[in-house]
Amino acid sequence: MKQRMMRMLLLAVLLVVVGGLVGFSSAMADNGRININTATVDELVQLKGIGPAYAKRVVAYREANGDFRQIEDLTEVEGIGPKTLSTNRDQITVGTPPAD
Repeated sequence: MKQRMMRMLLLAVLLVVVGGLVGFSSAMADNGRININTATVDELVQLKGIGPAYAKRVVAYREANGDFRQIEDLTEVEGIGPKTLSTNRDQITVGTPPAD
């Protein structure tokens, strides 16, 4: 019984770790940069000046308007201006821009 519980616990921990790495790698696929086209709210709040409210706006904007074509498009999100973009420029990417 004890061994079975230990195995189940180990399996649960392994699933959490692997699941976290999969999510982490999808949004952080380009040299450790956060892909603003795939990042979750939790990933976006890692950026300077981006709290949960702004992160939710980024996700909502992306869902309503489609992927960002260039990182400068982030300033189209209400409350995110040139200063926030400049501060985070080296930490973000849009990945491969969508084809026309």
